[in-house]
Amino acid sequence: MLARREPVLAGFVRTTVLNHDRFEDALAFLLAKKIGGAFLPSLQMHDLVKEAIANDPAIASAARADLVAMRARNPACRSHLEAFLFYKGFLALEIHRAAHWFWNRKRYALALLLQSRMSRLFQVDIHPAARIGRGVMIDHASGVVIGATAVVGDDVSILHAVTLGGTGKEAGDRHPKVGDGVLLSVGATVLGNVAVGERSRIGAGSVVLSAVPPDTSAVGVPAHLLLRTDRSIPAQTMDHVD
Repeated sequence: MLARREPVLAGFVRTTVLNHDRFEDALAFLLAKKIGGAFLPSLQMHDLVKEAIANDPAIASAARADLVAMRARNPACRSHLEAFLFYKGFLALEIHRAAHWFWNRKRYALALLLQSRMSRLFQVDIHPAARIGRGVMIDHASGVVIGATAVVGDDVSILHAVTLGGTGKEAGDRHPKVGDGVLLSVGATVLGNVAVGERSRIGAGSVVLSAVPPDTSAVGVPAHLLLRTDRSIPAQTMDHVD
């Protein structure tokens, strides 16, 4: 349908999507085209990304869930294909999933290369060691930073300029642990090895320095806590107001 509406894109859609029998193959091809460069051309990058996806079925499974989340939660997104081809939050997240696979196999240089290309292309900086669940939406994505020991649960929504960072030069486990269903609003900052409980909401521009219980809103600088009165999932409803 996209190719019919925009004939100039017919070759792009055919090469990127229609020429592939499986979602996994199209995903590997697209990511490689995005991050291939002078030092590692797209053909070599394709082999690497395909290796990660082929050896870990959870990567493609999570990517499918991420696409569903993007389509369901972003009113600007009109189709799964649109998100797959053009939304840099989705693309950056799937590059991270491949980089994480290499990191876990101690192929640190390759993992960091993928991170570096992701950061340069999309202004999204996710350390390859960070653990991120499935059904995650990173909307707009510019300025998102997620540190090495951060953990992000399932069904989380992250808006632009969100930071999940450390508090200084401390070593070890030093980054936030974000539970399932959490909404991290525009410019939210969570620092240190603190837990953000399930179904919580971090308000726009808020700075969180201590634990947030489940079903709680954290707002302000520094953030103060407000118990939520319902048990909806903020990451899915995208409701930024109590």
